[in-house]
Amino acid sequence: MPHTALGSLDLQTLATRYRNRETTPGDVLASVVARILADDDPAVFIRLLKVDEIAAQVAKVEARQRAGVAQPLYGVPFAVKDNLDLAGHPTTAACPEFAYTPARSAAVVERLCAAGAIVVGKTNLDQFAAGLVGTRSPFGTPRNRFDEAYIPGGSSSGSAVAVAAGLVSFAVGTDTAGSGRVPAAFNNLVGLKPTRGILSTTGLVPACRSLDCLSLFALTCDDAKTLFDVAAGFDAADPYSRNAADLPARPPIPAAFRFGVPGADQLEFFGNPHVARLYQAALERLRQMGGTPVTIDYAPFARAARLLYEGPWLAERLAGIKEFFARHADALLPVTRSIIGPAAGRTAVDAFEAMYELQAIRQATRPVWEAIDFLAVPTAGTIYTKAQVEAEPVRLNTNLGYYTNFVNLLDQCALALPAGFGDDGLPAGVTLVAPAGRDIDLLRIGSAYQRATGLTLGATGHAMPTMAVAPAVIDRSIPIAVLGAHLAGQPLNSQLTDRGG
Repeated sequence: MPHTALGSLDLQTLATRYRNRETTPGDVLASVVARILADDDPAVFIRLLKVDEIAAQVAKVEARQRAGVAQPLYGVPFAVKDNLDLAGHPTTAACPEFAYTPARSAAVVERLCAAGAIVVGKTNLDQFAAGLVGTRSPFGTPRNRFDEAYIPGGSSSGSAVAVAAGLVSFAVGTDTAGSGRVPAAFNNLVGLKPTRGILSTTGLVPACRSLDCLSLFALTCDDAKTLFDVAAGFDAADPYSRNAADLPARPPIPAAFRFGVPGADQLEFFGNPHVARLYQAALERLRQMGGTPVTIDYAPFARAARLLYEGPWLAERLAGIKEFFARHADALLPVTRSIIGPAAGRTAVDAFEAMYELQAIRQATRPVWEAIDFLAVPTAGTIYTKAQVEAEPVRLNTNLGYYTNFVNLLDQCALALPAGFGDDGLPAGVTLVAPAGRDIDLLRIGSAYQRATGLTLGATGHAMPTMAVAPAVIDRSIPIAVLGAHLAGQPLNSQLTDRGG
């Protein structure tokens, strides 16, 4: 049977094709596998599932559909970063000697599969998620689809490239220091770094356990919103999991929003005029959407960013793999070992002093959030070639974290958005950052922003899907009383308003 012409794999387009009976999950997944094999980039996936393993998932999804089970991700192909568990398949964290085979999938993977999504493989990453470049893996470097001389970004390199290349509809990554945002910028994608604890980290190889956060790579903000709604949920097995009651109540970001911009002398583009120009264009787009720019002091945020790799949080990276590192330090790539190894010299005094400094930074940034609704910063100030990163792996990686490293330390959520292409043909991104719990607000603003760009999706060349027009509805509404987190201004209010409540 010939493979179905796939077209765009964004969720809206795929759902429309299923609804119109133009294709089936079986046909789509067969075509996805064929596309991956034809793609001829062995560095994207560390492990591709076998055809019969994918077919078994398809059969389960179709059986649930026939039984009338709601599956908002019915027949949607996705990929999983290989520091997250997938039942029955090795987890390597891009270190073959570390590999183990879990009996259960990571909690978020289970939620996505229960909603009808179908895993096709596990993707490459910077080893132990220690990097923002995408070149720190013994499995190779996934190709940047806009210019293969350049890095794809990391650590979730394979996840980002898989979505950008149209090999899957979405991918799960992680983002402790920017690993879900920097690759999104370098691949013309949406990268959601949710509020810490909203997506369970059960089944994740820790990088910095107290800061770790799963991330979602999608072609559109609307897709990211759907994925977030499915993946989010309290998990008692995750000590860092949070529910709505754990988050401060905040009113929705208004239509006439205020967005923070670092002072001109605090912006860093590391000599890249293309990204500087695209950033200014992104700010202008936000103005046209009704936003008012507010210049803020970025110095405290930059101080927090430096703490992540200059402070004792490096010791937390060692804590996550200490037994393996003690026995098999030589199994790590030299650059990974050079980052994690020195953490053994950190002391409890160092940790407390850094905690005091971080708390002082939190206090220093409080007035900023009284003046703005969110920050708008470049996702990364520049992009580097693979040769440049090979020559200076640590300094250039540090540069890429200038606008990302502070977010989890300061308990914020962030949304990386495409900002367009420079004269060099390379994509850049802008990131919206807000206090914890404002994920849905950022996605709403991001959706309007992305549609205003007119950009195509990833490296696929496909246009944004047209906005779905709501059909006429017979009024069968009933009055209800709502208490708690579903009230206006509360974190779960969108679950009512999105359904017309």
